[in-house]
Amino acid sequence: MPLTTVIFDIDGLLIDSEPLWNQAAAEVFQQYGIKLSDALYHTTTGLRTKEFVAWWFGYFNISMDHAANAEEKIVASVLQKIEDKANIMPGLSHIFEFFTHKKMKIGLATSSPPALIDLVVKMTGIGPFLSATSSAEFLPFGKPHPQVYLDCAAAMHSKPIECICFEDSFNGMIAAKAARMKCVVIPHHTQSKEERWAAADLKLSSLQNFGQLHFDGLNG
Repeated sequence: MPLTTVIFDIDGLLIDSEPLWNQAAAEVFQQYGIKLSDALYHTTTGLRTKEFVAWWFGYFNISMDHAANAEEKIVASVLQKIEDKANIMPGLSHIFEFFTHKKMKIGLATSSPPALIDLVVKMTGIGPFLSATSSAEFLPFGKPHPQVYLDCAAAMHSKPIECICFEDSFNGMIAAKAARMKCVVIPHHTQSKEERWAAADLKLSSLQNFGQLHFDGLNG
């Protein structure tokens, strides 16, 4: 079935926000005596903030009584950091123009809260291109569960097999594939050689590098 719909993740794909999430988490976790290495942090990239907090609080034996407060502090901090200093990722204009020219429906599906969607849409100016957005914040499960992708596709009246997704995280890639969608991964350059990306349909180094030959290969 021909591809009719494209769905993008946000954090680390459209804006360079992952380092800011890391900073926000590090600042808040410091209050609880938690310090994560970059390697440990990346193992939970793509999870919702409440799952991220719950995982590491459990790992470090911190009382879950503090989890909700830590989650609120991290989200508030990262929203401010993104607004103040997040960079738009290279190729964003190119990729949105590419799919708009093909008259494809465009959506966003993220583990982050709706407030982040609104902020990024405002910062990037991509609002006029979008047919739907979906946040996993209030779903029973976040990525790697496919529900947020399935919800986004349903909002655009698209079948999963008509969709192509763009992701930068392993959990996001698994969510897209579990939804029976094509998946293009653009991992952080420090992780790009990891074998786990072989589960994707295509791996690139930048949104800017996606072109007609890639599209034809996925749409075949």
